[in-house]
Amino acid sequence: MSPTTIIEAQLDQLVSLLLFILFTLYFLTDIPQRLQFYRYSRAVASRLLQLEAMVNDSIRKVRNYISRLGVSEPQNIVDRFINNYFMIEPVSIEPTDIIKRLDHIISTNEKKAKEDLRASMKHLTDDIINNLGVALAIASALYTVYKIYRHYYLLGRRYENWILLMQLAMILPQVTKELSHYVKAIDGIVRGTPIGDSVGPLVAFKLLGLSERREIVEDTVVGFTEIDGRKVYVIKAKGPGARVGKPGKALAKLAEELQCNIARVITVDAALKMEGEPSGLVAVGSGAAIGDLGPEKIEIERVTVKCGAPLDAVIVKMSSEEAINTINKDIQNAVDEAYNKVLEIIRTYTKPGDVVVVIGVGNSVGVY
Repeated sequence: MSPTTIIEAQLDQLVSLLLFILFTLYFLTDIPQRLQFYRYSRAVASRLLQLEAMVNDSIRKVRNYISRLGVSEPQNIVDRFINNYFMIEPVSIEPTDIIKRLDHIISTNEKKAKEDLRASMKHLTDDIINNLGVALAIASALYTVYKIYRHYYLLGRRYENWILLMQLAMILPQVTKELSHYVKAIDGIVRGTPIGDSVGPLVAFKLLGLSERREIVEDTVVGFTEIDGRKVYVIKAKGPGARVGKPGKALAKLAEELQCNIARVITVDAALKMEGEPSGLVAVGSGAAIGDLGPEKIEIERVTVKCGAPLDAVIVKMSSEEAINTINKDIQNAVDEAYNKVLEIIRTYTKPGDVVVVIGVGNSVGVY
């Protein structure tokens, strides 16, 4: 046998031995799983650091805003708000009066938070208090999300569950990108400028102008105007502070005052667009265009059924980033289009002398 042949045979044996060792390590040991564990653990830890930085940035912005308002020890206020005011949903296994119970819990939580802020900052106006409350709520939501993902990360490390870490590693890039928009949103809220979610109140403002408004229920106003002989009542959250009001309860109170003499109800609100859809797309449909947890929406639906009034929905589509940040040109143009759609519905489907109610759903920050 020639030397070359001997060398080739030895190389073949060596390769076979290496393949056997690799096969054994891969299929008969947990080394691959451990490699996956360390890989995904590092990836999740990196994303969590980014998320933690965003939380700290949001807290810093809110703390600086409170300092500019002349409040001493702003960090105490931030800490107290962020670690409190959670809400426990009511029992749903027994659905009887669940909407009333949910509404009671929501109202209690919101009222308690506002009262605590007012007690700490008595010299500030209600509008500033509401803007600050929304900014603190954003920071608190970011911190809560961070704690949840950190919880599952630590569980994955404790039990060496690389499948759980892999799932976190896959979802966290999208989560961190989405949450970065909320950090930027704080700037617009504290400045008191309209945001994308203000399209409903902006349409309401275009209908009412600077005409008189009255507070019909807490944080919610109603105004009156006439359009081509129709009597139009316009409901919106009280502005220019960051409020969403209680449009359902406002409609119920107004319907009681009008003895249910309502020919049509039109709701206007922002809606999340699908990927590929253009921002500022205006669509018209039926139903209550409102994204609350349930109490306000069901109130609108009940009133319209009781009064036999058709319920229209005019929506302006936008991304989640556009909904919470200062309004851009595309959404501003869409406000004019939505306003014209409301006028078209009034002129087409009602007659002179009819009573129409328009509800501008959304956050009234920066909108009178």
